[in-house]
Amino acid sequence: MLKLAFFATCAVLPLLLAPARAQTTADAGAKPYDPDLARNVGADDYGMKSYVLVILKTGPTAVPAGPERDEMFKGHFANMKRLAGEKKLALAGPFDGVDGWRGLFIFAVADIDEAKKLVATDPVIIKGEMIAEYHKYYGSAALMLVTEGHDKVAKKSF
Repeated sequence: MLKLAFFATCAVLPLLLAPARAQTTADAGAKPYDPDLARNVGADDYGMKSYVLVILKTGPTAVPAGPERDEMFKGHFANMKRLAGEKKLALAGPFDGVDGWRGLFIFAVADIDEAKKLVATDPVIIKGEMIAEYHKYYGSAALMLVTEGHDKVAKKSF
């Protein structure tokens, strides 16, 4: 009986270990592709997506320090939050102001005309504090995950 159990184990063990060995070998070089996530973020087969990159530059009308400027920037942040919540704004942030470069938006929209309509809703554009420059951009569809990730690491909001 012991001999039979030994032989059975010897015969079955390689069959049980083969999938584990194959999986380990395959996983060593395999990407953790998630088709549901790819679909949700609008990824193409390369994990990429078309966007519109907007460069915000200093505009012709500087709004002086004070309540009007504070309200304008409060509206600017609220507008970005709204657009991110609608999954239209993938990424936004300020620049250092060198050469008049103030910030950027990356919109997950089909074309520049659609991005222009979204940018036109921003108080810094409406007031003339900033102007926008538009460029088509092809980048990782994972940018669509930035807002969710940011919400998890931010202690404060604007």
